[in-house]
Amino acid sequence: MLKKSNIQIETKDLNVTYHDNHVLKNINVKIPKNQLTAILGPSGCGKTTLLKSFNRLLEIQDNVLISGKIIVDEENILDHKASEIPDIRKKMGLLSQKPSPLPMSIYDNVAYGLRIHDKKSNEELDKIVEDCLKEAGLWHEVKDRLHDPASRLSAGQQQRLCLARAIAVKPEVLLCDEPTSALDPISAQQIEKLLLKMKKEFTVVLVTHTLRQAKRVADYVIFLYFGEVVEEGTSEQFFNYPKDIKTKAYLEGEIS
Repeated sequence: MLKKSNIQIETKDLNVTYHDNHVLKNINVKIPKNQLTAILGPSGCGKTTLLKSFNRLLEIQDNVLISGKIIVDEENILDHKASEIPDIRKKMGLLSQKPSPLPMSIYDNVAYGLRIHDKKSNEELDKIVEDCLKEAGLWHEVKDRLHDPASRLSAGQQQRLCLARAIAVKPEVLLCDEPTSALDPISAQQIEKLLLKMKKEFTVVLVTHTLRQAKRVADYVIFLYFGEVVEEGTSEQFFNYPKDIKTKAYLEGEIS
């Protein structure tokens, strides 16, 4: 049982419907602070939908109905006005499945959010860009070409650049949507190590389709099946002592 002071995000009876398709059904979960929470489940079970509900990114799509509560910092963010959504998204850095650098230089990618949300001097920007690239394990690879287009980086480097961009605005949470699925094994391992290191500073929520990855990195696990929460708990409890028959079937490869 998580203590209230240790909860970063909590959903209460969260429902999401797309075009009459009821994707998430009465979701009640708690995301612990400064831990890495993995969201698991078969394809199409609502993992990405749940992740994107946390920063209200779902609302850019048409014909989406959302009800219930998403509590962040003791406030229901679904009650916030449209004008407040940028502040919500500042708290929630997003790392997508496919590396998505902006069509600009390496430096400007990292500085982009800072220029929108904060007024920084050039010296402050230089320091933050360097610090974030170092934290993302990229500085020594790009420090001599910061003003080259980000598109010239490899896929693994681009994903680490996107990670640096996400943390530059000092979010509270990193939302990661299968961030290693499009990468080679070495680059994927680099991202995993960075996320494990970053959970000391940020709460990390990771959608993954790989049980092995969740076993390696997760502190806490949420298992979805056909839009419903089947089970949630610590990684040790989930993998070693599953309670629900569906969880056991999923872990044994009978559900994929």
